[in-house]
Parts: sequence; C-alpha cells; structure tokens
Amino acid sequence: MTALRNALARFFQLESASGLLLIAAAVLAMLISNSPFAHLYNSFLDVPVAVQIGALNIAKPLLLWINDGLMAIFFLLVGLELKREVVYGQLATPSQIILPGAAAIGGMLVPALVYAWFNQGDSEAMRGWAIPMATDIAFALGVLALLGSRVPTSLKLFLMTLAIIDDLGAIIVIALFYSSELSSLSLMLAGAALIGLFALNRMGVRQLGPYLLLGLFLWVCVLKSGVHATLAGVALAFFIPVKGDNPEYSPLATLEHALHGWVAFGILPLFAFANAGVSLQGMSLQSFLQPVPLGIAAGLLLGKTVGVLGLTAIAVFTRLARLPEGANWGQLLGVAVLCGIGFTMSLFVGSLAFTPDVSPYAGQDRMGILTGSLLAAVLGYLICRLSSRAPGH
Repeated sequence: MTALRNALARFFQLESASGLLLIAAAVLAMLISNSPFAHLYNSFLDVPVAVQIGALNIAKPLLLWINDGLMAIFFLLVGLELKREVVYGQLATPSQIILPGAAAIGGMLVPALVYAWFNQGDSEAMRGWAIPMATDIAFALGVLALLGSRVPTSLKLFLMTLAIIDDLGAIIVIALFYSSELSSLSLMLAGAALIGLFALNRMGVRQLGPYLLLGLFLWVCVLKSGVHATLAGVALAFFIPVKGDNPEYSPLATLEHALHGWVAFGILPLFAFANAGVSLQGMSLQSFLQPVPLGIAAGLLLGKTVGVLGLTAIAVFTRLARLPEGANWGQLLGVAVLCGIGFTMSLFVGSLAFTPDVSPYAGQDRMGILTGSLLAAVLGYLICRLSSRAPGH
C-alpha cells in the first residue's frame, strides 16, 4: 500500500505541475496572438514539414504534425493508463467503476445536449456537439492540488477515474464521428499491423522496440486511412504487455513512466500553445454570445455540473454506489464544476469539428472552450475550498 500511495502522490504532483504549465502556454499563445508578433505565431504554425521515404510522402504544416503526430503519443499514454486501470486499478472491479462511470456518462451526455440546444438547426455548427464532453485531467487535478490535504485522496481518485473514462468516451466519439473519407488499402495495412502487435503480445515478447516499430507503421497507415491518426496511439497501448511478476516493472509501466514527463511537460504545453491562440481583434461581448461559443461554454460549465452531479446522486441514492470516503456533497459539487475544464481534449475535438481557415466557426470554438474552462476552474476551486475544512479544524 505504501508503494501505491507513493505512486499516486507522484502522479498527482506531475499532473498538477503540468496543469500550471498548460495555463502558461495558453496565456502566452493568447498574448502573442493579440500582439504585433501575431504574424510570427501564425507563420510558426504554418511552417511546412515533410517526410518522404520512396513513394511514401507525408507533408503537413507544423500545426498538423503537432495535432496528428505528437498528440498520438498523448493518446498512447492515455491508452496505457486505461489498460493499467482496467487490469490493476480503479477499473478492475465493477464496484469501483459504478460511481465514476455514472458520473462520466452524465458528464458526456448532458453537455452535448446543452450544446445541441443552442445550435439546433445549424448543421455546420452541430459538428461541434462533442467539444464540451471532455474533461482535462491535468487542469482539474491541478486545481484540486491547490487545496492540498483539505481534499481527501478518495475524491482525487474519483476525479482521475472519471476523467479516464471520459477520455475513453472521447476516443470512441473521435473514431465514430470525426473520420473522413476512408482508404481501404490503408485500413487493410493498419489491420495487418494490429495482427502483428497481437502476435507479439501472444508470443510473450516483452521488449518495447518491436511494438514501437509496428506502432509507427500503424500510425502512418491510420494517418493515410482517413481515421484520425491519434487513434493509432490508443490501439498500440492495448497490446503493450502489462502482466508479470511485478507490474511496476512491466513493459507497460516502463513505457508509461518514460512518456509521462515528455507528455506532461512537452507535448501538452506545445499543443496548448499551438491551439489556444485566439485573436480578439474586432470581438465584443456579442461575439462570445454567439451560439457556438455560448453552447460550448454552457455545456462545459452547466452541462458538466448537472450531468456529473446528477448521475452521481442517482447512483448514491439508489445505493448502487457510495460517496468517496471522507467526501461531502459540497466537495462533489465542486468536482462536478471542475469537470467543466475541457481545454486539451476539447481543443483537440474542436480542431476536428471546425477545420481552421475552412469552417466559419473555427476560432469561435476556442473562445467558448477558454471561457467555459476558466469559469469552471475558478468556481470549482471556490466551491471545493468553501466545502473543505483545513487539516486540524
């Protein structure tokens, strides 16, 4: 148990620090985008980057290399965390899943309905229905960490498990609703890569090298297939071996440990910097009250709160589950509000729903995400603080 507590402590510290760095990256992007250096910011994201091997050519602007390439590594880490939790952690037994699972379902359905209510009748705007469904675990845990020992560990575990299930829901939504025209050849090659990964796993191969090489091939195939390339990261994670004499030294644990710092302090802040830059030139209060940004902000702030708290209450009052140990309803309300910090995943889904420089709503989604996430962070922190006693009181 001591080792588990130490591991959780390291995890929460890492996520908290990452959340602060994400805030700094987003603020920097906003400042540059509204300064005389805005053209340098846009030129940086538009830098063409190409990789060619024989007939294979991948040429994209830097922004898409970040969103399609580096974010595949983020999704690989999400997949590794999911697999670990299913095998050994909070998702290993049904009783542990019921409460955060119910909260996650409510936190996905209600925000989507809120957004749809604001944007009904506009087919282009309705492409963004999934944007307010996401919860940013780094930001949310970072805000909770500011309260220190006022908040019980069980509540942090509840939020972490909820966010992991939420990520799984986002992955499914991306796969089903945000894929473009499909290439049969690329999909068949991707299927062959998956069979190869399965064979490596069944043969008991524990070296990471063969998995990562096949995973790179899988990423290229998925990128060319029309299915979003980041899903290759999740698929690869499910084949990395996790069982053994000591789970802490399994290939999955080794890879997760190696990636966590790079993702938390490199990939996610870079993603935030590349996607949070919104020019406020010519904007007014009326701009924020347009159906798309208003629907996103309301979905994150109100939809998440109602969905998470409502389904949590139903699960508790029907005795399907119990409140996290040591937590009260005020703290649950605060955590439900904190779930409205969408940021990373919301920005990612927004980039899929509204293509920059193509969709008339590109940019409006970021206004709604930043506004809703900021309000959720401030209100969630205040509610949690007012509902929690300092140690010794």
